[in-house]
Amino acid sequence: MPNFLTANDKAGAYPQSYYAATSNKTEPFATLDGDQSCDVVVVGGGFTGLSSALHLAERGYSVVLLEAHRVGWGASGRNGGQVGSGQRREQDDLEKMLGRDDAKKLWDIAEQSKDIVKSLIAKHGIKCDWKPGILHADHRERFVAGTHEYTQKLQTEYGYDAIRTVGRDEIRDMLGSEFYHGGSLDMGAGHLHPLNFAIGIADAARAAGAKIYENATVTGYDSGEKIVVKTDAGHCVTADMMVLGCNGYLDGLEDRVAKRVMPINNFIIATEPLGDDLARDLIRDDVAVADSKFVINYYRLSADNRMLFGGGETYSYHFPKDIKSFVAPYMLEVYPQLKDVKIDYGWGGTLAITMNRMPFFNKVEDRVFTATGYSGHGVALATLAGQIMADAISGTMERFDVMANIKIPSFPGGKALRYPLLVLAMTWYSIRDRL
Repeated sequence: MPNFLTANDKAGAYPQSYYAATSNKTEPFATLDGDQSCDVVVVGGGFTGLSSALHLAERGYSVVLLEAHRVGWGASGRNGGQVGSGQRREQDDLEKMLGRDDAKKLWDIAEQSKDIVKSLIAKHGIKCDWKPGILHADHRERFVAGTHEYTQKLQTEYGYDAIRTVGRDEIRDMLGSEFYHGGSLDMGAGHLHPLNFAIGIADAARAAGAKIYENATVTGYDSGEKIVVKTDAGHCVTADMMVLGCNGYLDGLEDRVAKRVMPINNFIIATEPLGDDLARDLIRDDVAVADSKFVINYYRLSADNRMLFGGGETYSYHFPKDIKSFVAPYMLEVYPQLKDVKIDYGWGGTLAITMNRMPFFNKVEDRVFTATGYSGHGVALATLAGQIMADAISGTMERFDVMANIKIPSFPGGKALRYPLLVLAMTWYSIRDRL
């Protein structure tokens, strides 16, 4: 069976994405050329792992982080860059699942996740094109009333006044498209260049004393008196504690986690620069957009006025051969006026979803912690997860327990049957999107 770490990408190299082409320069990270020992070993150099390494190092722990390719190489450096409010499920759903009190705790944690993104950018001077605002856009008229009702719920019951309703005429003026019928505008949310944000956290973690090693693929670990992590080059890292931050690239490393999360592939294109006038005709206020389709369209303008448009998913190991042609129809459905615009970049990435689309925080063993399965809502929450994991390792379990108490069911059939069952479900939902 193919491995997501190698199925679609060149080893040790970023994909040919707009983000990689505009990434900030940094001093290279070392390769692991011998055995190491430390207090905490972190596996995975995305937002979860990098934030864990940073917050642990700041607390005085000796930290070794192992990344199979480059820091931010996975979904953390390839995603839509949206820093959204709330959890992946709406508060109505969470109240039914967990009760009002625990749903409110999850809302508060989600608010903290946006705050930590903004605070890390400010504290470490991370240049990642932060801009405020996410517009939720309803592609069916019948969805608008529910969106407006939910917006009012957040205002009145959760005291969240950064969000407001948007009607049909306004959204069509804001987006230069007749595809949508209304929605909501959240100015407490925002968007950024995710790879540069990841690189910025990595630089901060290194400055705090964490040792970060790239091109160090972890092949397994043993947990006895000490945790011993093994790499493909034959080197070992011995530690007292471990953080697994692998998300969609976990593969066969830890089956107790893998049975509750499933990798899926998502894709983004970037057009040529559009110029100020056309860019503002498409997204008047330079906010990010996420729509109401089950297989969601998400898009925004880059710092140099390209349309960055994400759409479509696949559930096999392999990316489409022509990602630009795969995603372009989704963009043209919203913006037919872009039919003659050149597409400069097309790339894919692998994220992890769970059955109920809530993240899976778990103490796999007494000294092994994981957070994964962000289901497309991970830029902010994965960053906060690193701080939460640092808290837990330091003995403060409160926020970790709130997240870990969410019941995440295993996929029916476990790892073997996840894919065929998911394909059936997603086919049904994609048909529903067209109705």
